[in-house]
Amino acid sequence: MADWLDTAFSAFDGCLFRVMNSLAQSNGDFFTPFFNFISFFATKGLFLIILSVILLFFKKSRRVGFCMLLAIGIGALLTNVFLKPFVARVRPYEKQVLYRHFWSFVGANKESDLSFPSGHVTATASCMLALFLSTNKKWSWVGLVFTALMCLSRIYLIVHYATDVIGGLIVGFSAGIISYFIVRYLYKLLAKSQDKPFSRFVLSADIINIFRKK
Repeated sequence: MADWLDTAFSAFDGCLFRVMNSLAQSNGDFFTPFFNFISFFATKGLFLIILSVILLFFKKSRRVGFCMLLAIGIGALLTNVFLKPFVARVRPYEKQVLYRHFWSFVGANKESDLSFPSGHVTATASCMLALFLSTNKKWSWVGLVFTALMCLSRIYLIVHYATDVIGGLIVGFSAGIISYFIVRYLYKLLAKSQDKPFSRFVLSADIINIFRKK
């Protein structure tokens, strides 16, 4: 599978690497700190998980938090347990000398796992689409912009092929959609049993206020 991806999409992936390298070279590495900063927020999915957990503490945002957390989990399962081991694609800087030169110029950030699909993009896309689907569209579209920047950062830093990023988007968006419908169904079940303590807690309890009362 990895050899097929490398062969079938070599021109496409190589073209985008050259574009990103030209951007880096022409701006004197100006964008490198910015894209490193963007990538940092999806490292191990930790920031996204923390954000999701914080939302669970408030009654108004608990459903959104559940949806985001579940989406991250589904995306991680599909990516790390199934796709990465199955495809077994190595990082671009380990495959070609030219890409290694590009990678060195933008900081030589070494990644430890396999390349397809991008875990950073999967986590971000799943979390941000879940946020977009389950909350106010007037401001949650910013999360999709952040997802686009995450995609660019992974290619710019030469740690993922463009096809890795596209794969991450597909898996992440699929996880976000699946999570949205699962949480919507679960909340319908909870609404039918509002008299039960667990349902009442999930639907109505504001954990912050509970701690305040103590």
